[in-house]
Amino acid sequence: CVCKIRVKHQCGTLTLAGGVVMAVGVWTLVLKSDYISLLSSKTYAASAYILVLAGVIVMVTGVLGCCATFKEQKRLLRAYFILLLCIFLLEILAGVLAYIYYQQLNDELKQNLKKTMTDEYNQTNSEHITKAVDKLQQEFKCCGSNSSADWAESVYIRSGAKGRKVPDSCCKTITNMCGIRDHPSNIYKVEGGCITKLENFILDHLKIIGAVGVGIACVQIIGMVFTCCLYRNLKAEPY
Repeated sequence: CVCKIRVKHQCGTLTLAGGVVMAVGVWTLVLKSDYISLLSSKTYAASAYILVLAGVIVMVTGVLGCCATFKEQKRLLRAYFILLLCIFLLEILAGVLAYIYYQQLNDELKQNLKKTMTDEYNQTNSEHITKAVDKLQQEFKCCGSNSSADWAESVYIRSGAKGRKVPDSCCKTITNMCGIRDHPSNIYKVEGGCITKLENFILDHLKIIGAVGVGIACVQIIGMVFTCCLYRNLKAEPY
């Protein structure tokens, strides 16, 4: 039966695709968790958690689909189809969340990133913010939310900072106390500041999440079609 062969292929593809989806979600949560801490909204993190959950379910569903195909049991095929549908709905939810966040991202960064950086950098119980800001400025070669001048308003600089004008992480070559000099030859002065850099990074990552989601959704739709085909071709189970 052509449908049976197709469903078998779809099962293997789904298991592999589930691993890819889960990997993208874990990559977002683990390797990019520092940047997530700089965002006031939890939508970006929620999309990643949904991807991890969907990835696990896809892998389990792939195994179930293979068993259902080999045993040719309608009950297993029904369960396989329902799971495919649930995953499809989960991915639609993740896509909707990502799209909503895409629309809100610029406003959120403008409203919250500067406040987070100036109010919480190098403050008690904000070590994760300090680490995230330092990593942001070094990886993206930027200084301050909009510009290096933003640091003049920060609690850290205004409290003395041992004479620094900007954090050491603004420096092109980091050495102790290098933040004393805020000349362009010493620190990063990028048009648009770190807001533009972080926004572009997150938008690019949302595109990756979206592309992976669309790809898996296409595989699932094909899988559901061939599952229905196989289901109809099987003889009724004896009771």
